Amino acid sequence: MTITLPAELERFVSDQVARGNYPSPVDVIRVGLELLREQHLIDQWPTEELRREIDIGIAEADRGELAPFDPIASLAEVRRRKGGP
Repeated sequence: MTITLPAELERFVSDQVARGNYPSPVDVIRVGLELLREQHLIDQWPTEELRREIDIGIAEADRGELAPFDPIASLAEVRRRKGGP
């Protein structure tokens, strides 16, 4: 697959690699696409289900039942629930 980016996005990708944030332009694009895919998964959740989950979290926090936030584990849980990769 060949992709042509507008000059502004090409500069952004090059800048990310030059700063050492990513090893290659392919990695910059891959991460961007993964974030887009995650956003689509989140957008597909029913609003009422999200509200219930938020209410549960607030109630747990009010009771002092807090745990360190692990974003990778949280994304894995979202994927598991949605039957994704």
